[in-house]
Amino acid sequence: MVLRIEDLDPRNGDPEAARLVIGDLAWLGLDWDEGPIYQSRRGGAYAEAIARLEAKGLVYPCFCTRRELHAAEAPHASDGTYVYPGTCRELSEREVARRLAEGRRCGLRLRVSDAGDPAGQIAFEDEAYGLQAQDLARECGDILIRRSDGVVAYQLAVVVDDGDEGVTQVVRGRDLLGSTARQIYLQELLGLPRPSYLHVPLLVAPDGRRLSKRDRDLDLGILRERYGSPEPILGALACAVGMAERGEELGARDLVARFSVEALRRHRGDIVVDGSFLP
Repeated sequence: MVLRIEDLDPRNGDPEAARLVIGDLAWLGLDWDEGPIYQSRRGGAYAEAIARLEAKGLVYPCFCTRRELHAAEAPHASDGTYVYPGTCRELSEREVARRLAEGRRCGLRLRVSDAGDPAGQIAFEDEAYGLQAQDLARECGDILIRRSDGVVAYQLAVVVDDGDEGVTQVVRGRDLLGSTARQIYLQELLGLPRPSYLHVPLLVAPDGRRLSKRDRDLDLGILRERYGSPEPILGALACAVGMAERGEELGARDLVARFSVEALRRHRGDIVVDGSFLP
C-alpha cells in the first residue's frame, strides 16, 4: 500500500492539507507500507518521461486555452471531458515559433493513433465494471501531458508514479474509469507494466452531486468530533455496499475479511449520503 500525495497543482500545495489527510487516514485505521510520496517533488521523473515521448516524435505544443475549447464547442466524451479536436496538431515550426515570440504559453499534447488504428484501441477488464474499451482518437483525442503553466498533467504523473512505485492494483472511484484507457496507452508507450483496476462507487448527495471537500460535505473533522471513533463510520460505509448489517460498528481490520469484489459488482450505483446514512 503506497500513500501518494497528489499535490501537482501549486494552488493546492498546502502542507497543512496533506497533514490533515494523513491524520484522517490514520484515525480511520488505514495504514501504508511506503510513503508519503509527494508528486510535487518528482518533477525530474515526469520530465524524463516527457523527453522519452518527445524522442518518439509524439509530443507537440498546444496553445489552446480552456476558453477557446469551450467557444469551439468541441465534442464531449461520455464522462463529460473534452474530445480534443486536434487544433494545434499540425502547426508548422514557423507558426509555433511565431506564437512563442508573441509571448503565448503552450502546453504539451501526446498524439494518439488515428481513429480505427488498432494501436489506439484500448481494452481492459475492470474488476467491478467488467470489460471496457475506448477508441482514443474518437473518445478523448490527443492527450494533454503538461499544462501551459508548466504543471504536469495528472494522467502522465500517475502513470509514471505507478510504474516507479511498483503498483500492481489500482483501486479508486468510478469517476476515473474513463481515464484508464489513456493511462494504459501511456504505460504502453513508456514500457511500463499494466496494473489491474478496480473502480468503486462514489459518495453522492441526494441530488446526485458528488461529495466534495469544497462544499464541506461529510467533513471528517466534524464526524470525528461527533462519533469519537471510526467504527460507526466504517460500518455505515460497509453496509452501503452490502458488506455489513445496518448498525454494525467495524474497524478497518475487521473489514479485511469481509471485503468482496462480488458485492461491489452487485452494487453498481453510487452511494447516496443523506441524513439517515450514519447512525
